Amino acid sequence: MTRMHITGRDLCAALLGAGWWGVASLLAPVLRANLRRRARRGREIAACLPQRRGIASRSRPAGRLIWLHASSVGENVAIIPVIGQLLINDPSVHVLVTTGTVTGAEVLVARVADMAGHGRVIHQFAPLDVPHWVARFLDSWRPDVAALVESELWPNLIAACQHRQIALALVNGRLSDRSLAGWRRAHCLLRRMLSAFGWVMARSMEDAGRLEQGGASQIDLVADLKDAAPPLPCNPAELAALRHGLAGRPVWIAASTHRGEEPALIAAAELVRQAVPDALAIIIPRHPDRGTEIATMATPAPPRRALEQWPSIHDGVWIGDTLGETGLFYGLGAPVLLGNSLPGCTGGGHNPAEPAHMGCPIATGPQTGNFRAAYARLGDCARRVHTAQDIAAWVIPLLQQPASARALGARTSRLAAPDPEVARRVAHALLAPGGG
Repeated sequence: MTRMHITGRDLCAALLGAGWWGVASLLAPVLRANLRRRARRGREIAACLPQRRGIASRSRPAGRLIWLHASSVGENVAIIPVIGQLLINDPSVHVLVTTGTVTGAEVLVARVADMAGHGRVIHQFAPLDVPHWVARFLDSWRPDVAALVESELWPNLIAACQHRQIALALVNGRLSDRSLAGWRRAHCLLRRMLSAFGWVMARSMEDAGRLEQGGASQIDLVADLKDAAPPLPCNPAELAALRHGLAGRPVWIAASTHRGEEPALIAAAELVRQAVPDALAIIIPRHPDRGTEIATMATPAPPRRALEQWPSIHDGVWIGDTLGETGLFYGLGAPVLLGNSLPGCTGGGHNPAEPAHMGCPIATGPQTGNFRAAYARLGDCARRVHTAQDIAAWVIPLLQQPASARALGARTSRLAAPDPEVARRVAHALLAPGGG
């Protein structure tokens, strides 16, 4: 019975994998057109579109090559310490990093630029999961190890790596309850993908359990790279200029906000100003290109950082719609409400360690499923809010009692101190024979 069961499961995975291969191949012309459309909208870089079809922009360097694929901003920030550790541990290794978004690429390039050995880091945009695009990418780069970050599970890519005997690692692996349920009808394909990884790091014990349910044969490390990440960059001269421009006004921040959250935040800003008339809310959208959209939600339209507009004393909201300045705003040490967590958005939360490292008091909405462990570590230092009234009730005392706010921020910072050992362990595993 066991042999028949295993054979049936393998047949199921093979059929679904073949189906995915065929559909992706047929969709290639549509995907090419969509890439061009995204480029016209600023979601892709036109000159880099060939990379999305697996066409390399440069030749592969000689020697060992470790490939890390991190799709967007958060994943790229998380792997920065690992990249640094790889360069330190092996002075001859090259690191290829692929991203799936323009913002992720821009953050990566900016953060790597000051790193010792940065000349050995290569960035490319990731190929879409079209069989011949993936094959072209792998045949051009021939990585010794392929490390996929968080939930980047692509059937054709993983199968192509297996076919070429490229060692596979899953770094900071994440599989939510919703994702695991979504794979229910294709569980055999999920199992085949997860069982292909020779080394698996889970972001939390909950993720480890779900990854094992999904088919991972073993979990080698349970830790969160986002906890190991150093503080976001904050230029002292730019921070001084920002403080000067704000002229001592009491400030609070809503960071990494998503569509559906801003109306409550704008309402909260009005409530806060009833108690603290000169208060200023800085709304930092996760995707800066939403600045124009957010500006239409308030009357009069708030000033926007991207347009080099500064808030006057009459403005209760300022939109921080620039890329790479979140660390600068966190440098103010102001109270921070983290987005993607309030009712009305898709939810999941964002990493509280980033503002915590900068000594900011923290609040979040109720939807924090992607960062349960991180918020558990902060305990009552992280406030839960649901409505505009809740937000105002949290913000007002902190603005009225800045000494208490600083003390809370310092306590939060101590609880979120980064652990560099996590990055060292990941780098060691990727450099080991067979990628772990």
